[in-house]
Amino acid sequence: MTLIVGLGNPEEKYAKTFHNLGFLAVGDCAALLGTKFKKKECEASVAEAYLGGEKIILARPLTYMNASGRAVNQLMKKYKVAPHELIVLYDDYDLPKGHVRVRPQGSAGTHNGMRSVIAETGVSEFARIRIGIRDEEVQIPLINYVLSEVRREDYNLFVSACRRAAEAAVALAGGESIDLVMTKYNG
Repeated sequence: MTLIVGLGNPEEKYAKTFHNLGFLAVGDCAALLGTKFKKKECEASVAEAYLGGEKIILARPLTYMNASGRAVNQLMKKYKVAPHELIVLYDDYDLPKGHVRVRPQGSAGTHNGMRSVIAETGVSEFARIRIGIRDEEVQIPLINYVLSEVRREDYNLFVSACRRAAEAAVALAGGESIDLVMTKYNG
């Protein structure tokens, strides 16, 4: 069993913002696995798939970014997911735009959604796939930046980054080692 969670905000007005890249990436996971988000449970929109005979739960928390951990914790309990079976995809201002970084564990950094996940689940030893959003040319407060729309000229860069993040998540769910996935997708 693997639980892949993409962090974001549920309202349509946030759909094209940097803070919703996790939602977009987990949507790409669903496309790669041939499934769709069809049900709501545990304060999340959920899709199910199988890969190599193993069940995969894909989720988009509906709790808003800063309370994402509540949905993740509920899903982990419902599906009896151990920390090593959890993968979280999210935007990260600490990485340059378009970069993807896979890590086996870590801190929340500057990300409030990850702070919530770690606080609610009580663990930080789970895989995370970060999609870089920092743009040195943009000089606005972080909260305004993450809730702003991706610029048209950067759209293809972020589509590609979300796709790579999704491929990395599916590779992990399919049993590839974290070291191999890091080698293939980091950068």
